[in-house]
Order: sequence, then C-alpha cells, then structure tokens
Amino acid sequence: MAASKKASLAWFLVVITVVASAVLSLLAPGAGAATTCTPTQLTPCAGAIVGNAAPTAACCARLKAHPASCFCQYKKDPNLQRYVNSPNGKKVFAACKVPLPRC
Repeated sequence: MAASKKASLAWFLVVITVVASAVLSLLAPGAGAATTCTPTQLTPCAGAIVGNAAPTAACCARLKAHPASCFCQYKKDPNLQRYVNSPNGKKVFAACKVPLPRC
C-alpha cells in the first residue's frame, strides 16, 4: 500500500510539473510570437563593420543576443547583405565568437 501511495504521489508531481510548465510557457512574454528583427539594435557594431575599429563589448553583447534567424534575413536583404557578408562583418562575428548561421 505504501508503494502505491508513493507511485501516486510521483505521478501527481509529474502532472503538476507538466501543467505548470505549460502555463508558464503560455504566459512568458513573446511566447509563440514571431521574432522581430530590428537591425538598428546592432548600431554598436557600425564602427567595426563599416570601419576597421575593433568590436566593442556592447557590440558583441548585441550580436550574441540577436536571433540567428535575423542574420539569415539580413543576408538576403539587398540593403543589409553587404554589411553581414563583408570581410569586416565576418571579422566582427569572429571576434565576438558569434557564428554566422548557414542559411
């Protein structure tokens, strides 16, 4: 009988954990929303990409926080691809240890 109670308690805890996770994921900000790509968030990297300056800590932090799917969009955008695909752009990604996604 004690084993049966332990098993019931274990299942109850599993169910509560699953339900709580589902509720939290629904309530999380941006859950289920499409990723919004805003290239202006990367302005701290402008000096490094357009010029020959070393990327700043702020630049690297923004690159790391930026969704990889956005870089794929930028690589396809005629107005932005020259920055992402440029030699300096690639140097900035490498210096910040952010892999450029293969799209």
